[in-house]
Order: sequence, then C-alpha cells, then structure tokens
Amino acid sequence: MPAIEEAQLTKYLSKYKNVAATRKDVVDVVTSYRSLTYNLEKFVFNDGSVKDLLALQGTIPVVYKNNTYYIPICIWLMDTHPQNAPMCFVKPTPTMQIKVSMYVDHNGKVYLPYLHDWQPHYSDLLSLIQVMIVTFGDHPPVYSKPKEQVAVPYPANSYMPQPGGPSASNQFLPYPNATGASGGNFPPYPTGGGNFMPYPPTGGQSGSSAGYPPYMNYPQPGGYPGGVGYNPAGVTTPSSTGTITEEHIKASLISAVEDKLKRRIQEKVNQYQAEIETLNRTKQELVEGSVKIDAIVARLEREEIDLQKNITVLRDKEEELKKSLENLENAEAIDPDEAVTTTAPLYRQLLNAYADEAATEDAIYYLGEGLRGGVIDLETFLKHVRQLSRKQFILRATMQKCRQKAGLAG
Repeated sequence: MPAIEEAQLTKYLSKYKNVAATRKDVVDVVTSYRSLTYNLEKFVFNDGSVKDLLALQGTIPVVYKNNTYYIPICIWLMDTHPQNAPMCFVKPTPTMQIKVSMYVDHNGKVYLPYLHDWQPHYSDLLSLIQVMIVTFGDHPPVYSKPKEQVAVPYPANSYMPQPGGPSASNQFLPYPNATGASGGNFPPYPTGGGNFMPYPPTGGQSGSSAGYPPYMNYPQPGGYPGGVGYNPAGVTTPSSTGTITEEHIKASLISAVEDKLKRRIQEKVNQYQAEIETLNRTKQELVEGSVKIDAIVARLEREEIDLQKNITVLRDKEEELKKSLENLENAEAIDPDEAVTTTAPLYRQLLNAYADEAATEDAIYYLGEGLRGGVIDLETFLKHVRQLSRKQFILRATMQKCRQKAGLAG
C-alpha cells in the first residue's frame, strides 16, 4: 500500500483502540480484494447514537452454479476491533432485492457462525470474507427485480411459446455479472445449462412477473424465480410443441428434491463444522488449563517439601528452647553483680571504671535537668558539676591507661 494511503488509513483509525491490528486487517483485505474500498463514515446505532466507524464497501466474487457474480457488501469495523466482531451488511443496488434467509435478514444484515464465534486473536476480516463467499455461493443473498413488461393475451389452452420465455429480457437476476455493470446484460438466474420453458396460465392463478406460474403447481427449488418454469440440465424438451410430459414432471421433482437435499446437507455440514470448531477451541482451552494445573501442582509439591523442612527446623528449635527453659528453672538465683565476670583484675578495673563514668555522665545530665526545672539553684549546680567533672576526668584517664595496658585498640 502506498505511504499516502497508509497515512490516510492511520488517520481514519486514530480513535480506534487497536490501531496496528485493525490497519493490518484492512490492508490485507484491500490487497486481496481490489474491489473493496475503505472510508470513515457515521454509523447510527439502534439507540440513536452516532459514531464514526471505518467501513469497507464494494463487491466480493461469489461462484453460483459455475457462474461468478459480484455481491455488494459493507463491513463496519467497531472502534474496539478486533476485540468485537464487525457488522456486515448486503447493500443491494436499485435493480436488486434482498433474499431473506438464515444468513441475511430483511435489512441486509449478515448472520454467520463465524461472526457469532468471533475470537479476537484468531479471527480476521480476510477469513470472514472467505466465509461469506462460500456461504453466499450456497445461499445467494440477493436476486434481480423483474422488469415491467406488457403482457400479450393468448388463448388459455394454447401451448405455443408466449412472450416472456427464455429469450425475453425479464429474466430474474440474482446479482451483477463479472464486469460489475448494471442493466440487462446479467447472466440469467438460475444458471445450469437448462432451458426455460414458458407455460400457459391456469384458471385463477397469475405469475409473479410475466403472468406464468410454475407448471403443475409443483414447488420450485429454493433460489429459482417463480415466474418461469425450470428445465433441469441434461433433459431435452421439444421446443416446437412445448408439451408437458411425465418425464418433465419427474425431472422437475428430482431436481427440486436434489436441491432441497443439497441445502439440508450443506446446513448440516455448516452446523457440524461450527460444532467441531467449538470443540477444538474447547479442547485447546482444556489442554492449556491442564498445563497450568500441572505447573501449579508441581509448585505446590515444591512448597510442601520446603514446608516440611521448615517444620522440622522449627521443632528442633522448640526442643532447644524447652531445654533452655528447664535449665533456667532448675538453676540457682544469680546475683546481678556476679552475673558479669572478667578473666583478669585489669579487665575488672576497666569494667568498674566504665560503669562509674557512665553513672557520672547520668548524674551531670540530671543536675542540668534539675537546674532547668528550678529544683536547684545555679550555685549548687556548679558546685556538684565541678566535683562530678573532676571525677569523670579521673575515670576516663583510668580507662585509657587500662586499655593501653591490656593492649586494646584505642
């Protein structure tokens, strides 16, 4: 994609939460399907709110009965894309009409299992369009509106070919041809190589477009226009007489049954495929959950081993504590003055000097507190401070000499 278009696309996606992922999805689609274009337009929700959303519009190729048609669609991307599934619509042209089915409603909104089971990390727009192509190939979402024509009266019992037969211009068209043009150049619908046989109207009935109902009131296969009779491929009919024979009726019934069975089988296949995809996703989630559970179990086993070790250490410490408590309970009373002993007289002198010096420091402090609180006067304070300071100096000098004699640092 050119840099200018990429910059324009990035500008359109400025309010989107996942710009990179959305841009990649859009680029992949417009690269694969040149008929699709993007634009930022206003989308009105059912509650009346309006939001600027990116819309992909254009046509997608659909193969129906060996013919390729181009279906006009519009895909709206939510501003949370790809966390939420996009909204898809069929946009018929003025010459088309929506064919309501289990996949398309009367407003043209598309309903697909792929949209219902949208997965943010696995689903993308390219796969969505491919699913739409396959689904629309089995269930065309639109068909061509019949054109106005003047019916020429013919005898009620005549079996001569009447206007509106296979050569007339009012064929029912499901969607545009491969060139994307509009008008009367579309391939006839339905296709399949058979001939379209006109039949006379019966009493009290009228056709859907040219006044010719399906012959013998037999139901037409799904997707075939009701205004003309359908002759299956491979069955020859004498166009000179137009006579209805049992072979014609039998072939028509067989074709109708075949189409109905094909539709039913395709519905079942789609249903089972959706169920298989759901089961595969469930299996993947279960496998991932099993791996997580195994990791949690292994971690719990390691923690259990560590806990057993800690319990053993704690019990050993508890036994030591009990023994220590028993020894203390059975021991004799200890004199606090004898609780701390030294190994030599020099160390005892050092210890006593240190204790006296600390006590002197406390006495000087409390004298200052007493002076501050007015308990003693200044003269008394100075007298006792001089005495205590002299004593403190002597104690510190004694401590210094003891440390030097003992060979201690400092």
